[in-house]
Amino acid sequence: MLELEGAIWFRAGARDWGGKDRIALLAAIGEHGSITAAARAVGLSYKAAWDAIDAMNNSAGEALVERAAGGKGGGGTRLTARAERLIATYRALEAEHQRFVAWLGTRADAEDLDVMRRFMVRTSARNKLFGTVEAISAGAVNDEVTLRLAGGQAIVSTITHESAETLGLAPGVEAFALVKASSVLVGVPDPRALLSARNQLPGVVARIVPGAVSAEVVLDLAGGGTVAAIVPDTAIADLGLAEGRPALAIFKASSVILGTL
Repeated sequence: MLELEGAIWFRAGARDWGGKDRIALLAAIGEHGSITAAARAVGLSYKAAWDAIDAMNNSAGEALVERAAGGKGGGGTRLTARAERLIATYRALEAEHQRFVAWLGTRADAEDLDVMRRFMVRTSARNKLFGTVEAISAGAVNDEVTLRLAGGQAIVSTITHESAETLGLAPGVEAFALVKASSVLVGVPDPRALLSARNQLPGVVARIVPGAVSAEVVLDLAGGGTVAAIVPDTAIADLGLAEGRPALAIFKASSVILGTL
């Protein structure tokens, strides 16, 4: 069953007001009338609580919390009317948001949401390929992980045993492979060629983007997906690369970085 969670966060331009945690701090101050007690209630240190209050006051452009004469121990802290309104507004929005999340969980297509989640992964690596762990061959130091892509292609990665454990990798676990375009070699299919690189993915040249010295060559992989490579202009001519021509994306297992969502 699809389970969704979400949270509301206030932002004004480039300034962050905060979200659930800071509203909880404000509410605790209103309840206890003491920064010390409020900080303890929400699991913050006294200093962290005041830092959060200062940030909220600055973001709001007016005081949300102010010291009050009297109170517990001869002095205390109280919320301003603005802070009270802010808490009430947040709770109203949160209630509506929770109703929306509940509705989304019953109506949304799980597969579509999974694709959207993948869109949020941002890295500097040109190639980002999603799949499922098919097998892990454990070694004394390094593990060899085979990732089966959605299109049927398999990618092999060599990572440390510690990294595999940290990522929680196991057969059936969803993961993604990152490969820099500069780490990908491009070749042409030749049954006589013998290569030591573990990953040799067949595809077709989809496009060639010329550069001053090198070009970006993008291959459409057999079974789906694409891989980009940086190839010197001279190599493109030597290999006879052109759109629509068959080619191989070649890269070492040690060049593949794995990640999980």
